[in-house]
Amino acid sequence: MAERKESWTSLASSLGILAYCQTLVHVVFPTELRFASLKFLNRALRCCSFYCYFDITEMDGHNTNELYNAVQLYLSSFVSASCRHLSLTRARNSSATTFGLTRDDYINDVFDGVAVQWEHVVTPRQSLALEQSRLDEKRCFTLRIRKRDRHLILESYMDYITDKANDIRHNSQQRLIYTNSMSCYRSSPWESVPFKHPSTFDTLAMDPERKRDIMEDLREFAAGQAFYQRTGRAWKRGYLLYGPPGTGKSSMIAAMANFLRYDIYDLELTGVPSNSELRKLLMKTSSKSIIVIEDIDCSVNLLNRSKEPKATEPQSYYDPGSLDAAIGRKNRNNKITLSGLLNFTDGLWSCCGSERIFVFTTNHIEKLDPALLRSGRMDMHIHMSYCSYPALKILLHNYLGSEGEDLGQAVASELREAVEKAKMTPADISEVLIKNQRNKERAVSELLEVLKARAERDEKYGGLREECGLNGVEKQEEEEEELEKRAVSEPQGSERL
Repeated sequence: MAERKESWTSLASSLGILAYCQTLVHVVFPTELRFASLKFLNRALRCCSFYCYFDITEMDGHNTNELYNAVQLYLSSFVSASCRHLSLTRARNSSATTFGLTRDDYINDVFDGVAVQWEHVVTPRQSLALEQSRLDEKRCFTLRIRKRDRHLILESYMDYITDKANDIRHNSQQRLIYTNSMSCYRSSPWESVPFKHPSTFDTLAMDPERKRDIMEDLREFAAGQAFYQRTGRAWKRGYLLYGPPGTGKSSMIAAMANFLRYDIYDLELTGVPSNSELRKLLMKTSSKSIIVIEDIDCSVNLLNRSKEPKATEPQSYYDPGSLDAAIGRKNRNNKITLSGLLNFTDGLWSCCGSERIFVFTTNHIEKLDPALLRSGRMDMHIHMSYCSYPALKILLHNYLGSEGEDLGQAVASELREAVEKAKMTPADISEVLIKNQRNKERAVSELLEVLKARAERDEKYGGLREECGLNGVEKQEEEEEELEKRAVSEPQGSERL
């Protein structure tokens, strides 16, 4: 008992001496000297070590270090499976929870057979600003690699982490749809809202074989960076969707965006006053996006290059007509021309960015200038036609939860024959099905009646419904609708000035 008491007394005396020495060190040696000594000791130990260390700080001067964010995302992809103490974050416009290393925690990784270690180092830092006199935290990731492996994997490992982080960010980030706004009170010419359109290639009413071709083309484009670099082509692709109204052109665009997980830029040409503003809009678009121009045939009156007015001879300053000529030249310069649009899609300015898709839609392909249709601008022409029987089966599955064959062989045969003759759009058929979605028999019966009535009407008028319509009424309504679009979309002369 006496020996144990003496041991405790000796231990207490030692602790007291240690505390006194620590207090003496803090009093005699300033904080800067202590930190410098520890730093020197740490460097000396690292020189004798078999490892080399790389710090990736959160801030690069006054800017955020993108490599730090990439490492954080990369480690979050597998850190949850090997660590017990984690931090949880959720970025803006993201639907996924991100796991992260906490303070002074570490994790091991293997790349190309080389073992490395990541440590998340958090140190206190006193802010120098008087109005922010508080303790901040300095965060960085420290990478430990064996010295002999440093030159083997460092560059390729960083590239791999960056690519992996871009994929994670792309898959977790909420997609947006943008519209152009030329308001002078906004810092950006684009306004955005979350894009939540539910259309997919599974729900799109189109022949399955055509959908597979389009999906395969989109896959090859998204994975074709090496191909486009090797061939010296801009990493972009153009699609032209044409066909009658209601055939699913907008649903096709939404399905493409959901399939590739791209953002959408809905470009309204009537809000763009000139070619220069069009180029500015293009420069503000991001990669991995779909740039859409709907109803290209009637959105604006594009000036054809062969029909643009020729330059007039210079006139005298005192000529009364010179002022009118100058105003005319100014008006022409403030209009979007066909040349400007072609440069937007296929010229030098189209290379301002990568992995972008241009989609034009039109109801009348015959009205488009041939220059817009050539290969390289519109790489793929997709005809959105009337509803066929394979597309009808998709609609029946979407709205009624059944395939055509489930309704009976006789009914399926009647539907197949009627839909091929009726020339109805998927939108027209959807209206019939959605009214009776709770009653499958009534929906199919009413749809069959509508299809037969439309087929008889088309047969009566020689199958020329697009040209003659119903006693000429449909054609007249279509022309009036197009004229109304042109009148509304064409800006007034005072607005262009």
